[in-house]
Amino acid sequence: MTRNPLQFDNGRQNWHLSRHPYSSQSYDAPKSGFSDKVLKDIPEYVKIVEVGPRDGLQNEKDVVPTAVKVELIRKLVSSGLPVVEATSFVSPKWVPQLADAKDVMTAIRYFEHARFPVLIPNLKGFEAAVAAGAKEVAIFASASESFSKSNINCSIEDSLVRYSDVALAARKLSIPIRGYISCVVGCPVEGMISPSKVAHVAKCLCDMGCSEISLGDTIGVGTPGTVIPMLEAVMDVIPVDKLAVHFHDTYGQALSNILASLQLGITTVDSSVSGLGGCPYAKGASGNVATEDVVYMLNGLGVKTNVDLQKVMLAGSFICNHLGRPSGSKTAIALSKIKAHSSKL
Repeated sequence: MTRNPLQFDNGRQNWHLSRHPYSSQSYDAPKSGFSDKVLKDIPEYVKIVEVGPRDGLQNEKDVVPTAVKVELIRKLVSSGLPVVEATSFVSPKWVPQLADAKDVMTAIRYFEHARFPVLIPNLKGFEAAVAAGAKEVAIFASASESFSKSNINCSIEDSLVRYSDVALAARKLSIPIRGYISCVVGCPVEGMISPSKVAHVAKCLCDMGCSEISLGDTIGVGTPGTVIPMLEAVMDVIPVDKLAVHFHDTYGQALSNILASLQLGITTVDSSVSGLGGCPYAKGASGNVATEDVVYMLNGLGVKTNVDLQKVMLAGSFICNHLGRPSGSKTAIALSKIKAHSSKL
């Protein structure tokens, strides 16, 4: 029988972090009645794609030393995360924070038990990534014409032509490609984005050979009411098992959007340790949803991730200490306070 996480000692409410079934383990209780109706479509297992070392650190004002990046990746892998996006082979002129991509790849080449995709903008970036030892790559398109031009300096259609060359080269080397689509719900310039536009770009990426397509709410404006129609439009043209979701938490809606996505059959979720990241082209857009918060929610749903929450928190604490700021994860903050309180009792 699952132990009640609320334990009372000497009349006081005392939370024991190390004994919490939800601190690092998932519940395994059968669903019944009303909960079965609500949660019956939730998957048994969800793959978490950790994007902090790339999507998180690329927006930092100060460049993070290579050794710190490598240690962060090591800690994330040790937590059980199966996919850690390591870096980006975008021109250092545009993303100086990741100018050490080759050095990072060299340092992690012997890390085991995880995959390390890297982001690339074009064929030149693909060739540099492969030369550095990358076994997987990711490309990034947009559902917003305005955002595409400001972010990668070309139209949506031109970007797809560019990526078709990358896809051809990758196919020859049997290197898997992941496709990102930004602004799947809203754009900082154009406002709300039509689901049909997202579906069009997703279909193009799928047709050129992307094995997985991550749908990104880049500025975090989505709610289940806008995310669900978008997902339904994409699922009309793309198999659900090829889709992932990538939510930012600007309006505090990321977890609710993830839950809605799970109920539609999505089984892959992007997240960033400590909520690192943001969109440099969208004023006020906060970071990605925190990996700690995603794992905590999935644990509570009885969904397996094979990720140790406490070890993810250690990775988050490590990078936040280096950056000199508190974690962006509500779970990490809360459980850290509980642990500190328990140690005083």
